[in-house]
Amino acid sequence: MKHQERVFSGVQPTGNLHLGNYLGAITKFVTLQESHQCLYCVVDMHAITVWQDPAELRGNIREVTAAFIASGLDPKKNIIFNQSQVSGHAELAWVFNCVARMGWLNRMTQFKEKAGKHKENASVGLFSYPNLMAADILLYHATHVPVGEDQKQHLELARDIAQKFNVDFADAIKAAGIEDGLFFPQPEPLIQGPATRVMSLRDGSKKMSKSDPSDMSRITMTDDQDTIAKKIRKAKTDPEALPSEVDGLEGRPEAANLVGIYAALKGCSKQDVLTEFGGAQFSVFKPALAELAVEQVSPIGEEMRRILNDPAEIDNILRNGATRAREISEPIMAKTKEIIGFIQ
Repeated sequence: MKHQERVFSGVQPTGNLHLGNYLGAITKFVTLQESHQCLYCVVDMHAITVWQDPAELRGNIREVTAAFIASGLDPKKNIIFNQSQVSGHAELAWVFNCVARMGWLNRMTQFKEKAGKHKENASVGLFSYPNLMAADILLYHATHVPVGEDQKQHLELARDIAQKFNVDFADAIKAAGIEDGLFFPQPEPLIQGPATRVMSLRDGSKKMSKSDPSDMSRITMTDDQDTIAKKIRKAKTDPEALPSEVDGLEGRPEAANLVGIYAALKGCSKQDVLTEFGGAQFSVFKPALAELAVEQVSPIGEEMRRILNDPAEIDNILRNGATRAREISEPIMAKTKEIIGFIQ
């Protein structure tokens, strides 16, 4: 079965969108909209795997949508929607709960990290989250998924689930007129450009995160110009000058992080940054990085604030996106049910 090239990606609406979300995901989305049919989803069903305040969740869904649009995603060119408005995500996730194996999910490192020592108290949803992620992708027969390193394991699981479904239902798939037996495609990862992992400004060994107790560890997308500049000025560094070669960043996580952020904001390689700043002290590099970050990030924050002032318009964009998403997903879900043997 020939699958049309299609990109799917999702961002969780958990508040405090930061530079890591922007450089690790959203900037890549903007580039992809020029070359692919893209679905960008606010994955609110994933968010509730841990308890969310309902009013905050609504606000966070709108904030992610505003960030998409303020960053340059065109809702006419792409399908921008929130997951819970398309029932196929939940339906296919249940099917995949019955295809995936406990042993597969037990190997997922992210569940171990998120549940910690209290895994008995974690929700079933947090455990089976990767099956929902597989459903998100395969509900649209997506062929490509932009992922960070930490999501590669989940994408591998989506590929395993697609393969097992195709094998388990091989005869029914052929009976449904799909000669090659490949009903669900095996989605490929798209890992692009520098700084796909943006680290904390206070500790270069940890990812930039909204859950870090220190607000100085992250630049949020709604920070004003002064706050952005101040956070970069106070970012942790080491006493050495910047090296002139990328190898020289080895064992210097904070230096590597700031160079990576500069490269991603400028759209160049880390080596290009070191060619320009190699031998310079951080007292020279940080002001240049602060100026670049203010120039790139603060207009997005201003535009986000403007968009958020009109929640009805955001909701309208999401509803329209969900309608277009259902046009793709409903025939795929109907065919899935036929293959399984459900009567419709």
